Amino acid sequence: MRMTERAGEIREYLSPGHVGCPGCGATIAMKLALRALGERTVVVTPASCWAIMVGAYPQSSLKVPVLQTGFATTGAAASGLRAALDLRGERETTVMGWAGDGGTFDIGFQALSAAAERGEDFIYVCYDNEAYMNTGVQRSSSTPWGARTMTTPGDKWKRQQKKNIMEVMAAHRVPYAATASIAYPEDLERKFRKAASIRSGLRFIHLFSSCPTGWGFAPDKSVKVARLAVRSRFFPLYEVEDGTRYAINESGELPVADYIGGQNRFKHLGSEEIALIQARVDEEWERLKAKAAASPIGQ
Repeated sequence: MRMTERAGEIREYLSPGHVGCPGCGATIAMKLALRALGERTVVVTPASCWAIMVGAYPQSSLKVPVLQTGFATTGAAASGLRAALDLRGERETTVMGWAGDGGTFDIGFQALSAAAERGEDFIYVCYDNEAYMNTGVQRSSSTPWGARTMTTPGDKWKRQQKKNIMEVMAAHRVPYAATASIAYPEDLERKFRKAASIRSGLRFIHLFSSCPTGWGFAPDKSVKVARLAVRSRFFPLYEVEDGTRYAINESGELPVADYIGGQNRFKHLGSEEIALIQARVDEEWERLKAKAAASPIGQ
């Protein structure tokens, strides 16, 4: 049983008192992920916001073991830990790599790609807050077109599209890849349990984690912003099996302006730029629908 219940209550594996920012989407994400996976989980995390939020040894905000590793090495460290646990006969322990977008899309991609190609048995999670937040909000290849960061100031906002990491991982033909959002906890937990049940290769979860500090919105709006990302199709929820079969889980029909309008990182954009973002979102949505229709999960 992956989810432990005591006296009718779900056991939590994230302690109060962590040093995450108020409203941090990544803390909500970790809470939900560990709630789904349970106590027999080991977390591997590189340099990132979460490397700080875990706390300084020997203290920890998590009630499961944590291995902190170098920025570029999450995939390699998780692979080695999985091999060590297998040698000890601890096959029921889940290894979860937990890296931000900088440590996944960019610095850690080599190790992730290699682990996927080898078919390593662990779950890799990218909690995506769309910039290098821990070191001062610098752009990453996950930062969306039009967003402003500390390395794209003034009129130098980012002019490149966000890397489609889900399609990159699908091209590796991993057995399972999925998007998830803190605004849809039941869907998120279901996907983590599904990923844990598959033991034939690397499973990848792209987890949308809204960031009040880096994106510029009130901390109490973190879940709302994450929900608007889904409802505007900016970040639709879907699954991919074996890189070829698709299922769309959740989306909506709100204009993308509803999502980006409340974030300071986009406040410099005019109607023409917002229309370009909407056109891109619509284009990507049509592509995703076509894939899901052509090769749905279950067939």
